[in-house]
Amino acid sequence: MNNQTPVLEKFSHPDITAKGEKRASVALTGVKTLWFNTGTLCNITCANCYIESSPENDRLAYLTAAEMVPYLDEIEALGWPVREIGFTGGEPFMNPEIIAMIEAGLARGYEVLVLTNAMRPMMRKRVQAGLLRLREAYGDKLTLRVSLDHFDPKLHDEERGAGAYDITIKGMEWLRDNGFRMALAGRTVWGDSEAESRAGYAALYLEHGFKIDVQDPAITVLFPEMDESAEVPEITTACWGILNKRPDDVMCASSRMVVKRKGAARPVVLACTLLAYDEAFEMGHTLREAEAEVKLNHRHCAKFCVLGGASCSA
Repeated sequence: MNNQTPVLEKFSHPDITAKGEKRASVALTGVKTLWFNTGTLCNITCANCYIESSPENDRLAYLTAAEMVPYLDEIEALGWPVREIGFTGGEPFMNPEIIAMIEAGLARGYEVLVLTNAMRPMMRKRVQAGLLRLREAYGDKLTLRVSLDHFDPKLHDEERGAGAYDITIKGMEWLRDNGFRMALAGRTVWGDSEAESRAGYAALYLEHGFKIDVQDPAITVLFPEMDESAEVPEITTACWGILNKRPDDVMCASSRMVVKRKGAARPVVLACTLLAYDEAFEMGHTLREAEAEVKLNHRHCAKFCVLGGASCSA
């Protein structure tokens, strides 16, 4: 009889690590944001897109307003303390029903956050008219967070293609001129320090008159890179004390994301916005099913959400 303990690969078992330690999990302690992925189609192909959005990638199909609204009903039925409805993609303004979906969230009294590259899909006349109507009706309850990877046009265009920077700036100027509340998402792939990045964006905001808070990390967001091949430690229950962190600090304690997979009859709810293709992080079709704990069984859970460059080795 073979009594040897099986050898595990890292991130292969939901409950224990490769070293046999108990894997950390995160309970849903109060949902602040419910995200809706509007579909993975995008007008551009970036060099390093975490969700691989492009003009051809339709692995996540366009969500419809009719599919979204039942989740808003369920928020109320469950008494979830949601403050914000978020829309991500792909490029959300590629979705034909995006204005209707934004309005559905605003009409329920939620703040709405839309992640966008502020390029041509947002600048179509029909979309502009819809946004202006929503701005008039709901004011600063609507925020558009624009992806501008770097304040240097050359570096931004390295990621998004020649001329992308100028097109995005024009979109931001339209938002500015029409009184929209803006936020910005940059990236740290070029190795700037946080102070250097914020100084660069501050100069950009001043040059263009953008009323964006450069010091608020929730308004000017600087994203680290997510490397699928990076060697990262697994997160055990002991890590919370070693790192002086709480499970409540992790994104999946306060958010969920709804997606619709290509060819699927219904949307599903995911534990995390960053793991759109990993079916192990599907939690069911309803928000009630999505109240379960999330096992931190992915390298992104470790590197991006928990460690942030720290180490939980004793």
